[in-house]
Amino acid sequence: MKALVWQGADELAVVRVPDPQLRNEQDMIVRVRKTATCGSDLHLLDGYIPFMERGDVLGHEFLGEVVEVGPQVREHRVGDRVVVCSFVACGRCWYCRQQQFSLCDNGNTNPAVTEGGWGFAPGGCYGYSHALGGFAGSHAEYVRVPYADHGAFTVPDGVSDERAVFASDAAPTGWMGADLGGVKAGDVVAVWGAGAVGQLAARAAVLLGAERVVVIDRMEYRLRMARDHLGVETLNHQTQDVGGELRERSGGRGPDVCIEAVGTQARSSGPQFLFDQVKQQLRLESERPVAAREAIHHCRKGGSVFLLGGYAGPVDKFPLGAVTNKGLTLRGAQQHGQRYIPMLLERMARGELVTEHLATHTMPLADAPQGYHLFRNRLDGCVRVVFEPAG
Repeated sequence: MKALVWQGADELAVVRVPDPQLRNEQDMIVRVRKTATCGSDLHLLDGYIPFMERGDVLGHEFLGEVVEVGPQVREHRVGDRVVVCSFVACGRCWYCRQQQFSLCDNGNTNPAVTEGGWGFAPGGCYGYSHALGGFAGSHAEYVRVPYADHGAFTVPDGVSDERAVFASDAAPTGWMGADLGGVKAGDVVAVWGAGAVGQLAARAAVLLGAERVVVIDRMEYRLRMARDHLGVETLNHQTQDVGGELRERSGGRGPDVCIEAVGTQARSSGPQFLFDQVKQQLRLESERPVAAREAIHHCRKGGSVFLLGGYAGPVDKFPLGAVTNKGLTLRGAQQHGQRYIPMLLERMARGELVTEHLATHTMPLADAPQGYHLFRNRLDGCVRVVFEPAG
């Protein structure tokens, strides 16, 4: 089959790889219909994740059709149209029973890799290095889906592929930020990042009853999309005083909930960004936590900060004093998609959650290297690229 593989830092290629096979009785094989790029993939392209191997298949956000099921699969049949959660979880361990699915004890087949750096291993993730299980990714014609009854969800007939594909990762990630960030009726919420995850976190905050939602970014076309499609307020951090505006829009206190949806791709014009950028290029630091620092700094006293952006390693200049002395609640997680996807698909079916506008570019899988060039460099108004392996 055809697949997009990692050949080294900044090197991608579409090549022929072996078709996936059932390995366990709970597996199934899915023919991929649509698979989307994600900002966290850029960490892999930049070479900041040391556990990639040449030939690894990329991609973790996808939708497809079931073509083969193992004997223990009960919820799916050949021909079903399913969206698959990007994180692999068994559905039975202690963490899964607590609905903390991305922390599954059994989803990651290489737990020792991350136990040393993080203390304990998270679950597995498609196409995201051997530190998270070494699972072949979704930028391919076919994917093996482990624990299929717990990781794949049938798409309602009225929901298009273009809408449902974002229920795999971007929509549950955004919803988790608003939900676990504690958004409630009447809150003022600030979201750093107007990419797909940031926009969907903002939409989740609206649906959870926030009084005002402000999205912060530097790309005007993304801010315009957030205004036009979500009806939220926006700030351009290159031309506006973010701190002053947020105080003005929150009665002088600062936002109740700050959601950081940028991660290591954050940019700024200040000295902190230059410091992080130099250390990143010298491989002395893997992150650029500019947006995380700003979210902590601007959040009101006693407020909540949720980190949705992709991070992998330690960072310098982390404002721990602000967290403790302002009494902030600071949380972060990889998305617990199995907890949210059924509800999100229902909202998509009712028209409450619309995501098609995020797919600014659709192209055949054969053009995936060019798609990532557009996505990575934010060219031609790109927010997300969706690949069609059959195209």
